[in-house]
Amino acid sequence: MGKVGRVIVRVRGEDSPGEVLLTVAGAPETYLAYSPDVIASGSEVLVVHDRGARGVDVVPWEIAPPGPDADGVAGRRER
Repeated sequence: MGKVGRVIVRVRGEDSPGEVLLTVAGAPETYLAYSPDVIASGSEVLVVHDRGARGVDVVPWEIAPPGPDADGVAGRRER
C-alpha cells in the first residue's frame, strides 16, 4: 500500500480490472488494478489496498505542481 504506479491497461471500474505498473524492490512489475471508477491508461494511481495474488485496489493520484508556499509567495525563504 502507498505505492504510486502508472496504468498500462485502462481500469474499467467496478469488477473489471485494468493493469498497473509498479516498481517493487527496484524492478517494474505489473498488477491487476481494481477501482470503482474508470481510470485511463497513462494515469498515475495510488495503491490503497493489496488484494494478494498480484491484485491491488487503486485510486487516481495527481502530484501537485510546485506552487506558492503557505504564505502565497513562491520560493521565499525565511532568514
